[in-house]
Amino acid sequence: MQKILIANRGEIASRIIKTCKQLNIQTVAVYSDADQDMPFVKDADVAYRIGESQVNRSYLVVDNILEVAKKEKVDGIHPGYGLLSENADFARRVTEEGIIFIGPAHDIIDKMGDKVEARKVMQEASVPVVPGSAGGVETIDAAKAVALEIGYPVMLKASGGGGGIGMIRCENEQALVQSFDSTKNRAKAYFGKEEVFLEKCIENGRHVEVQIFGDHQGNLVHLYERNCSVQRRNQKVIEESPSPALSQETKEKMYASAIQAGKAVGYTNAGTVEFIVDEDENFYFLEMNTRLQVEHPVTESVTGLDLVKWQLLVAEGKPLPLCKQEEIQNNGHAIEFRVYAEDPKTFYPSPGQLTTLQWAEGDGIRIDSGYEEGNKVTPFYDPMISKCIIMGNDRSDALNKAKIFFDGVKIEGVKTNVSLFKDIIEDKGFIEGSYTTKWLQDFLTANRT
Repeated sequence: MQKILIANRGEIASRIIKTCKQLNIQTVAVYSDADQDMPFVKDADVAYRIGESQVNRSYLVVDNILEVAKKEKVDGIHPGYGLLSENADFARRVTEEGIIFIGPAHDIIDKMGDKVEARKVMQEASVPVVPGSAGGVETIDAAKAVALEIGYPVMLKASGGGGGIGMIRCENEQALVQSFDSTKNRAKAYFGKEEVFLEKCIENGRHVEVQIFGDHQGNLVHLYERNCSVQRRNQKVIEESPSPALSQETKEKMYASAIQAGKAVGYTNAGTVEFIVDEDENFYFLEMNTRLQVEHPVTESVTGLDLVKWQLLVAEGKPLPLCKQEEIQNNGHAIEFRVYAEDPKTFYPSPGQLTTLQWAEGDGIRIDSGYEEGNKVTPFYDPMISKCIIMGNDRSDALNKAKIFFDGVKIEGVKTNVSLFKDIIEDKGFIEGSYTTKWLQDFLTANRT
């Protein structure tokens, strides 16, 4: 490929451009009115305005994106993460235009994007799934019957959901009844279909995911795991690799299950198999993300590999640079902190101008930022300012570097969650590494009462 269009914005657009420059691939950026002064627009070889600030009038308008792609005669389109990255229709249309979609085939995206269908595929492939409904539940009576069978609490989830949206915990039958219709309506509004299903709520679970990569020659490997259990509102805040407080035996079993999951759908390009791990280290399939993850720099840091480069090579039809599992090594420890423009107590977004944006420097520090000093964080998009990845010889070293790093960060003009990170990395529970998906909420309750 000589030229690609990046159908995304912010830090991931800049991240993709960085690798493309190293490979002498020209880049075409698309931007909305709100993003005209953003770094990724300047970083690209050429950039086109595709609409107003709202995503449904710019970044989600497929016709506008394809018009630019055809005008520039690009060879490929990279969807990044979020937005259209897991939209099977977009992937299909890109391919029908004779343009390479830098990701898995549209039929894989479609199959794995439907969580009910994904559960069925994984069960057939002998990948453990969370106990739950055999398929979608259409009526409240059907939902109550399933919940009674698997036991409360249960998670009510939208089949087409993602990013923590369209899922709610129900402690009892009353909560299930109260949430059923509203969850179906929300699913219809956000994802275009109202189908919902039930899963047993795994108490004190850990969210651990395995990065996989496949090519068109039939090679499929894993790039180890990431722990993503520090979450608020079911959305990740901190990710790290390797996963602390998890036995090597369990990790090996998870790697094998992730490979089974990938083989079950003939997976190609970058993908992530997400698991929930219970207190006894039993693990269950949650979902497969058919795209590059926000937290991919964690994996890059411990493996020394460039996942975007791998994506581009595989999309061109070339084999994986490392086809044998034993060729892929992981060394050291990496932790990613998502710095948001938000109130650290309420988590409400804090849009505004970044009058000061200064990052500390040091060995093992990587900053993937979508902003530069003077830019505005607008209310139209996710308020993540940057991803700060700290690499150490081991976890203790990474945490010590993180303490020094955050003491040197200075951001003014908006509220941020930097103070929260300073508190977290001093907390005994986090330092021990046995935290669960409930940990952050418990931590906030204990420290803010």
